[in-house]
Amino acid sequence: MLGERMNTRVEGKSRFESDASRYAAYLTSPDGRLRTDLAFRNLRDFLPPSAGVNSLHALDLGGGTGESAMRLAHRGMSVTLLDSSPAMLELAGRAASETKFRDQITVKHGDAARLTEIFEERSFDAILCHNLLEYVDDPVAVLRSAQRLMRNSSAILSVLVRSQSGEVLKAALKTGDLEAAERNLTADWGEESLYGGRVRLFVPEALETMLKEASFTIHARRAVRIVADYLPAQISRSAEYEKIFALEQKLGQRLEYFGMARYMQCFASSAIPRSEGVE
Repeated sequence: MLGERMNTRVEGKSRFESDASRYAAYLTSPDGRLRTDLAFRNLRDFLPPSAGVNSLHALDLGGGTGESAMRLAHRGMSVTLLDSSPAMLELAGRAASETKFRDQITVKHGDAARLTEIFEERSFDAILCHNLLEYVDDPVAVLRSAQRLMRNSSAILSVLVRSQSGEVLKAALKTGDLEAAERNLTADWGEESLYGGRVRLFVPEALETMLKEASFTIHARRAVRIVADYLPAQISRSAEYEKIFALEQKLGQRLEYFGMARYMQCFASSAIPRSEGVE
């Protein structure tokens, strides 16, 4: 088990350091845009109210090239982007420096497994953990550390993870590989298509158990990318993007689609009152 964890950590770091520009390019593709746009549109409904520019502090864990960090800064938040890949941080820092929000964004090199060593407790009003838990050794430990960083009961955590059922449908509907679809019904790991290597898969029950074990209370669930991956080829993902986005947003708010999506997003707050401290 220890060897497996160490391999997971090494694979996760190396794939994002080798060619960060590939990930940046993916985010401009219809699939990449849809994932980011839907996740952030969902997040907007749960962000705590701001008392003014820079009055709220957000932490973007594994924030990569800074796409979400810049969107948070645009909404008046002071944002810290943490990532273990220097190559990703270079792209994020460069992108931030070219905007009027550069003074609101701090890029920081660090490992999500060591959050409480890097940041003071009760420091953030919002924490994004988007597509990070797939690559860490111990997702629950990361969530527990994030819980300690939540400022108060109004602080919000947004978690976005890859769904096991998405791998089942991908194999069955996109490649017609029924044997792979059946294997994926019980698979804990999938194949990451952009860089290669393994990626952890989640089912709704396991994700919710992890959040509860980390002392979070779940407030909402959203499905991200439910049908877009399987649309007929004659439908242009670029030309019909707005229609696809609108449909995905409506479907994503319906609980029956939560476990079917490519990605599952949960919004949660600390279940431990801040006045009682965190032991």
